[in-house]
Amino acid sequence: MGGLRSIAAPFVASGPSGVAVRTRLKQLTPDDEKVLRQVGGHLGSLASKDLKARCRVGLEHSGQAWAVRKRELTALSSSLWAGSITKASHEQWALARRCQLTHIQNLEAGVRTIEDRLSRPVGQKGTGKAPGGYRSAREWHAKSRRLRVLQDRLTAARADREAGVVHVVRGGKRLARTRHHLETAQLTKSQWRGRWEAERWFCQADGESGKRYGNETIRISPDGEVSLKLPAPLTHLANAPHGRYVLACRVAFAHRGGEWADRVAADRAIAYRIHLDTCRDRWYVTASWQVPLTPALPIEAALARGVIGVDMNADHLAAWHLDTHGNPTGSPRRFFYDLTGTAGHRDAQVRHALTRLLHWTRTCGVKAIAVEDLDFAAEKTREKHGRRTRFRRLISGMPTGKLRARLASMADATGIAVIAVDPAYTSRWGAQHWQKPLTTTTRHDAAAVAIGRRAQGHPIRRRTTPPPQHRSDAVGHRTVQARLVVPGREEPRPRIPGPRTRSVPPGCGANAGNQNAQHRPGRSAEHETWQQDSQLSL
Repeated sequence: MGGLRSIAAPFVASGPSGVAVRTRLKQLTPDDEKVLRQVGGHLGSLASKDLKARCRVGLEHSGQAWAVRKRELTALSSSLWAGSITKASHEQWALARRCQLTHIQNLEAGVRTIEDRLSRPVGQKGTGKAPGGYRSAREWHAKSRRLRVLQDRLTAARADREAGVVHVVRGGKRLARTRHHLETAQLTKSQWRGRWEAERWFCQADGESGKRYGNETIRISPDGEVSLKLPAPLTHLANAPHGRYVLACRVAFAHRGGEWADRVAADRAIAYRIHLDTCRDRWYVTASWQVPLTPALPIEAALARGVIGVDMNADHLAAWHLDTHGNPTGSPRRFFYDLTGTAGHRDAQVRHALTRLLHWTRTCGVKAIAVEDLDFAAEKTREKHGRRTRFRRLISGMPTGKLRARLASMADATGIAVIAVDPAYTSRWGAQHWQKPLTTTTRHDAAAVAIGRRAQGHPIRRRTTPPPQHRSDAVGHRTVQARLVVPGREEPRPRIPGPRTRSVPPGCGANAGNQNAQHRPGRSAEHETWQQDSQLSL
């Protein structure tokens, strides 16, 4: 047990800090689409130039340089559009810096793994905690060459980070590389060009409280009228006063439409983004706003009615209902999802699985869901798992971050708390202590029980009474689990004065001494009264 790492305490995950809803722009006229394309293309070119200027400054950025860039953009658009463009550039640069740090950490992990395996004899077998040497001299030679490649990449990445240099592609690096593999992507040159231009358009504006309907640049009235402020070079396209263009369509937000309407009526800040889905040839508008963080529910109050333990897997969620004593009740449930196909299909599958999970949780009358605080960022590298490509593909495809974020957001709307627990040894110990006694369960169901018990503060192992050969404690002390509120449940039983047995005359009880001080397996049980809990643990 000395080699096991410490287990972090469970905690209640915080709810979402913002809301984003989307709806379609239907029945647009050809003139509307023409205006939207021209506005997006013009502002997209300005956004590209501003991002280039922001990346050129690097770490030497200052408020004065920001003001200079914004003044230059204001003359070509407007002050509101310029503010949105410069803010988007800062956020993109900051995101690139975070991704750069993650890339450096992955390279460092790969270098450490290869150096460790190269230092071991060829053919040495690994253990459960550390890999061994490489299988052959040929593989050793290939990995030594790869080590030099990774070290060169690491040196270049560190130099870029120290100099404040980031590499950003507006429109996406993946789409840019697709240009060289059009046949594989089943795209024509014109189709790729249309998708590339649409991804590089810019038509988003941050809201401002106190302005009419919460946004002065892109405005949506309570009755669904959409209008936008045209940039200075495109004001000749306006069909409304003050250089504005009103679209012919009307919009309505089906999801959270009441919250959106309340904010619009109160002139509270709402950010909008208009974009084109080139695959479906449809226009969409996304509304987003910040929400105040709800105070986290105390973990004791969340667990007052039990907990639902959930084990996340590559194709399903394994869940089990645990009562307040940590005992699984009823039958396990599984919520399947299919992560093949497009990104929209995968996102919908995850959302539907979580919806079914939350509905079942409300049916059980439980106010808490326990999940693992998973992060496979350092667990899916090719250097750690080597030839286990199938396992690497498995953990790379598990949407741990998306599941965790969506579950926290959806559970917050239903009043259910999400408790994150340390994922260490849950699958192993769950299978060891719970898979066999629960008979018809799988390893994933047993892991769900282990996760739920860890969230409740119970040990994962089952505490059962060993079968006695006789009335003494030769097989060990009794281990029936008592409730947390029982005082001294983990302490030695108190010494009760008096004779040890009925055969000892009165007054001779002091000669028995302290039996716990003797070298016997277990503790003495004759000197006390012990009342166990009526709710026994399996």
